[in-house]
Amino acid sequence: MTTHETPDAGPDLTRGVTLAEFGGRTMLRGHVGGEAVLLARVGGEMLAVGATCTHYSGPLDQGAIEGETVRCPLHHACFSLRTGEALGAPAFDPIACWKVEREGDRIFVRERVAPAPRPARAAASGEPGNIVIVGGGAAGFAAAEMLRRRGWQGRLTLLSAESDAPCDRPNLSKDYLAGNAPEEWIPLRADGYYAENRIDLRLSTAASRIDTAAHTVVTADGSRHAFDRLLIATGAEPVRLPIPGADLPHVFTLRALADSRAIIARAASAGTAVVLGSGFIGLEVAAALKARGLAVHVVSLDAHPLERVLGPQVGDFIRRLHEDHGETFHMGASLASIGAGSVTLSNGTQIAADLVVIGVGVKPRLALAEGAGLAVDRGIVVNEYLETSRPGIFAAGDVARWPGGADGETARVEHWVVAERQGQVAAENMLGARKPYRDVPFFWSAHHEVTIRYVGHAPAWDEIRVDGDIAARDCMVSYRKGGKTLAVATIGRDAQALEQARRLAERA
Repeated sequence: MTTHETPDAGPDLTRGVTLAEFGGRTMLRGHVGGEAVLLARVGGEMLAVGATCTHYSGPLDQGAIEGETVRCPLHHACFSLRTGEALGAPAFDPIACWKVEREGDRIFVRERVAPAPRPARAAASGEPGNIVIVGGGAAGFAAAEMLRRRGWQGRLTLLSAESDAPCDRPNLSKDYLAGNAPEEWIPLRADGYYAENRIDLRLSTAASRIDTAAHTVVTADGSRHAFDRLLIATGAEPVRLPIPGADLPHVFTLRALADSRAIIARAASAGTAVVLGSGFIGLEVAAALKARGLAVHVVSLDAHPLERVLGPQVGDFIRRLHEDHGETFHMGASLASIGAGSVTLSNGTQIAADLVVIGVGVKPRLALAEGAGLAVDRGIVVNEYLETSRPGIFAAGDVARWPGGADGETARVEHWVVAERQGQVAAENMLGARKPYRDVPFFWSAHHEVTIRYVGHAPAWDEIRVDGDIAARDCMVSYRKGGKTLAVATIGRDAQALEQARRLAERA
């Protein structure tokens, strides 16, 4: 995980700056007492905040100002320039605010402003007293955090089938799996957070049934949890193929922290790994295992890696990138069988394999919603407020199908940031906000030293436009249908990714 912070960059703002030093930009990075500070022009006003994103330490001065907010160029977290609040995931912690003073034509930043206390919230008429969240992933955590951030004081129960507290799931196939991020970076919050915020986190607790008449969630051990509002954020589970030998102990899928730990433990004594699947998870796992020194083979039925999401041109570039790092690709093939020390491909080829990872996609966990009689159509159907067909029951994340797709179609998107932001919106709506979910989908994917950023949602397209040079790692690729841009992928153009996200949001 790379840290981008450079606290002493730019001028010492305690000595004052002039508008000329902005050089026509709306932002100026400087420092106060060794801390990086961002001075931003908002209309005729000057606002000063911490210059470093609280998610992965991205440089906010290289991001974009939108109204009274600033977005991080790395993963598009959004902060208020007036209060410092993290308004949009993947950041949850606020940035600091600083007092700005003018003396003549000079602008000074001298002291930090004390953070505003968490708002006290009196229970309103009709406000829920009990909220249950099923799912301890991105959406579930983000909803719980937002409920407490908004000052809601009711009983909050978070049921998670996983054995570990909510964690930074994208890292499980990236830096953590590669050995570049210690495990203490992985939890989204420290152990004491849940008790301190009165979040009743129940780990290793699977919900088995929703009693809609009694407004109760029943767990596998028979316990019952009453709710006034319910959020279903059960996420997705890896697709498991009926391959002979897939149940052997050296064969894995990757979804939870426990899965990543198990792969790391096996990799310590492995020499060769086979990864089935050339999508994002498969290729990120391949890169991570290669970084650990294993010989890596990628097997896929597809003609080009990532073709269904990014098209053949970007897919071929990513393949060459992985091959340049020593990985071997077997395209147009699958696994016919898995043995104790080797795999046999569908074309008869045999490959030594001490470790096998099956990464051929995921499917939404819908059984709970189906059993409760909720409307389901390739996902849990929700309205623009993320409420299901049953009033008072909401859904968010990988399981939710919402009215946000291209050409008026519904969409279900398996992106981490989408899940977090839906969880935040669902939380506010469970408290009566009636806030429509309008966010533009965003994700990022890391492949050795190259990161791809993607905004929008293009399940299909009839045209791909390339601006720049893919091979030179400097490009924006647009996915278009009917003359309209549905999504863009960028390499080496973070500012353009932010700008395209803004344009897509304006058009929504």
